[in-house]
Amino acid sequence: MQALLGVLFHFLGGFASGSFYIPYKKVKGWSWESYWIVGGIFSWLVVPLVAAWITVPGFMDIIGSTQGHILFWTYFLGVLWGIGGLTFGLSMRYLGMSLGMAVALGFCSAFGALIPPIYRGLFTDDPHTFGAMLHSGKGLYVLMGVVVCLAGIAICGRAGVLKERELSDEEKTAAIKEFNLRKGLIVAIISGILSACMSFAISAGSSMGEAAVANNVNPLFKNNVIFVIIMLGGLTTNFTWCMILNSKNQSFSDYTNKETPLVKNYLFAAIAGTTWFLQFFFYGMGESKLGNDASSWILHMAFIILISSMWGFVLKEWKNAGSKTFATISLGIFTIILSVVLVGYGNSLTN
Repeated sequence: MQALLGVLFHFLGGFASGSFYIPYKKVKGWSWESYWIVGGIFSWLVVPLVAAWITVPGFMDIIGSTQGHILFWTYFLGVLWGIGGLTFGLSMRYLGMSLGMAVALGFCSAFGALIPPIYRGLFTDDPHTFGAMLHSGKGLYVLMGVVVCLAGIAICGRAGVLKERELSDEEKTAAIKEFNLRKGLIVAIISGILSACMSFAISAGSSMGEAAVANNVNPLFKNNVIFVIIMLGGLTTNFTWCMILNSKNQSFSDYTNKETPLVKNYLFAAIAGTTWFLQFFFYGMGESKLGNDASSWILHMAFIILISSMWGFVLKEWKNAGSKTFATISLGIFTIILSVVLVGYGNSLTN
């Protein structure tokens, strides 16, 4: 039952992450950097603080009593993760939702799932190591799920290449205005690697979660205090870059431009930012049931890819693609579903 609840929570988080970019498409007349940072204020500052205030009484006292080096590494890894999140937004911009998320999250899945147990084996006494995974039925199924998920990502990437080859420039931009496969793949790879730092940051700040549980906080919500620090790192990265772009593109006027639907733009950006944070709210709940290891991370990533792929079909990003391309992206999605089944089964085992 615990494993089933964990999978359910990760699905809800994946649904939030896979859907968050939809409201941004309703923003009119603003540059990308303007609506990205308005949504980001909610993603990385407002909603994390509200979530921690509601679910972790005394969360500021916990943060205040945490050792400085723990706060630093949690924040610094949040900064690196923020770079991944920044380029993640660019991936959606250049590749669309389905392909952009598939490529970026494929790399994120591998790094986020496998590096923590490798690190624990090399530098800590924690028994949950990569070597231990190789010698247990549970670990082998989880690793098999990781491999299958990466295979699914590769297939999705192949679908993107086929789409690039067979569509005219006009057809490519009909659904994705700034479609650019080469540029999109570069930022998606960078995004995937650095976005994995979220998994590392949660591990770095785990003592804050433990302190929350010691203060009688429901373990489902223990990570919300950690997210406050991680999200500040993400805000630092994204705010700095968006301000640079506002200056370079002379787009500061977006925030007060009455020729645009200002109220709707702020509203949709806020909805997008809030929805985005909900992925980690539910990830924290899933992690409390399954643990912050390969299984939690791969389930989270796989569900995001599935939901974003669904939205890609709904938004007709593959409308003009040929039957071979459509079959390829469908096969990739099916392969990712298989990876979820493998990880879920692995988590049901006791060893």
